[in-house]
Amino acid sequence: MYCEALGEPTQEKNSLDFTQRIERKLAEYDASQSALKRWLFEIVSWCMSLVCMVAVVGIYVYLKGQPISASKSGILLTTANVLGKIASAALIVPTSEALGQLKWNWFNSAKAMWDFEIFDKATRGPWGAAMLLFRTRGRSLAALGALLVILLLAIDTFFQQVVELPERWSREEVSSKIPRTEWYNPGVEKEFRGGFPIASNNPDLFHIVEKFSYGNGTQPIQVGNGSQPEIPLTCPTSKCTWPVYETLGVCSQCADISSYLTYACLTSKIDWLSSLPGGFTAEEKYPNGTMCGYFLNSTSEHPVLMSGRLMDANESTPAESLLMRTLPLTHLTTREPLYGNGSVLFKHMRNTIVDVLIVSAVNASMETVHRRIPPAAQECVLYWCVKTIKSTYDFGKYEENISETHFNSTAGPFPWLAFPYVDEMGSGTDIFYMQDIVVDGRTSDGRNISGYGTSNTTAYKVIQSFIDIFPSFATTTAATIDPTLRYKLSREGLAYNRQLRFNPWISPYIVPRHLERLAIAMTNVIRSAPGHTMLQGDAFSRETYVAIHWEWLAFPFLLLILSLVFLVLTIVKTSGDGSLGIWKTSAMPALIYSLPPDETQGQFTSSATWSSGKGAPKKTRIKLLPNMGWRVSGQSHLSRSPRLPSGERVPRGWI
Repeated sequence: MYCEALGEPTQEKNSLDFTQRIERKLAEYDASQSALKRWLFEIVSWCMSLVCMVAVVGIYVYLKGQPISASKSGILLTTANVLGKIASAALIVPTSEALGQLKWNWFNSAKAMWDFEIFDKATRGPWGAAMLLFRTRGRSLAALGALLVILLLAIDTFFQQVVELPERWSREEVSSKIPRTEWYNPGVEKEFRGGFPIASNNPDLFHIVEKFSYGNGTQPIQVGNGSQPEIPLTCPTSKCTWPVYETLGVCSQCADISSYLTYACLTSKIDWLSSLPGGFTAEEKYPNGTMCGYFLNSTSEHPVLMSGRLMDANESTPAESLLMRTLPLTHLTTREPLYGNGSVLFKHMRNTIVDVLIVSAVNASMETVHRRIPPAAQECVLYWCVKTIKSTYDFGKYEENISETHFNSTAGPFPWLAFPYVDEMGSGTDIFYMQDIVVDGRTSDGRNISGYGTSNTTAYKVIQSFIDIFPSFATTTAATIDPTLRYKLSREGLAYNRQLRFNPWISPYIVPRHLERLAIAMTNVIRSAPGHTMLQGDAFSRETYVAIHWEWLAFPFLLLILSLVFLVLTIVKTSGDGSLGIWKTSAMPALIYSLPPDETQGQFTSSATWSSGKGAPKKTRIKLLPNMGWRVSGQSHLSRSPRLPSGERVPRGWI
């Protein structure tokens, strides 16, 4: 091997460029008698990895729980990523250098020549490290170094798993608003006829009641598994919440009254035929007839057929059948209460909007009437109440949970007064609702409820919205004919009949659920009326924040500790190799100590040397003697220094 000098020889210091001077300086440290100096570069590299990992931990401690949009968050995450790369790269240096030194220590004794190649590859990558691990079978200190080289491949992956960027809801400075009503005052104008005030409907609530009287009611706009709000709330973001609040509204209840019905065949006044006229005086003209079915008060002077059929004079041929009847427990004309105070099972409720009996033949079938199958019979009430509500709004979907309801259950006089009159315009009845609606109480958490309600005038207008549908009847004359609804009985003249595509009061439809939906719709109207107040709540938006999974740092710190252990053990093990030298991963020994003599070198230059077939050379062992060079198995003499080919002179500029 020859070394070429560029140009004429000058001072040695000037003949070396910058990189060569660095390598020479490192070689001086490697040749030092101090173990600290010999391994200073590796110790500094390990310390650099330690500092970087500690810095990464400090950055993550600072960033934990911080929004990614916060100042410096992005820069710090990038910095932590860079420091993680530096930490993993810095760990490779002491590991590979210590493994390289163990290579020369390995050849202090005679070893297979191929071990040199395996050790050399182990310092350069995982494939050689895996080969060395298999070669040593894990019984050598070098096996620990090879294992570290393999494990260091995964350290970046573990650093990346430490940080997660999930999303969470963040409270915004702007607030949300939701309506609630304490005193309902819709401000409806009064109507007069001939200078006298007349009963009129609440137009807002009347349209809601009408939709539920003759169909399936209002249908909210569906959003996913929920629906859009039907109240004028304000949510400036995609999610809003409000504290628990109270509002005036309408509630509903239903209870079974089947035990109050009795099957019988009786002759009595017939008021349910579809051909009968309406009006306050029509009852006087209703015919008598024989009916078989389920009666209310069957043993009284005025039994009421709730579900049954009409018999002809001979009681042999069935005629028109009554499939459904709604019977309000307040007289339509005089507003006198029926059954005591106008209720059967809800006598404790004061100022109800409507208290009605709803009886329907099973499956609205004429056959079930003829077979005397008991009908579905319920008493249902709509009443003023105060609802305790928890509301949420999430991506267009509004949900509310009613945790409590309060209503007026105090005893008091019946609220209706009626006075018959006769004047030049005819006869009639003056009807007055005498009481304001007042609901007081206390919530389960101790908050007072007071000042909730509405005026007697408003209450009267709301009650008027139901006189068209309560009372009403559904009848049929044949099983193949759809039931005919007879309604608007308070109106004079011919009967009002209607065939409904959807009759919510007749089986198999669920009346309690229908009334519950009606109560919610009425509550929404009350909360949306003029005079409501807006309750402020919180508005939230999605933000990305930094979540730290500390467990993923266990692996990098474990490698950091193992690298230190491997480095220290290597220093201790090689500290007695003073004559051998601290070469680490340097290739200089391969240049300085050539294989002994020419005939030995020649046997490794032929192609047969690397053949694995027949005639391949036997396993060759080599041993490094610091003062004598390489010793090859089967050779009895050594070469102390390189020799030039015979007959050649050293050219000018070569050493």
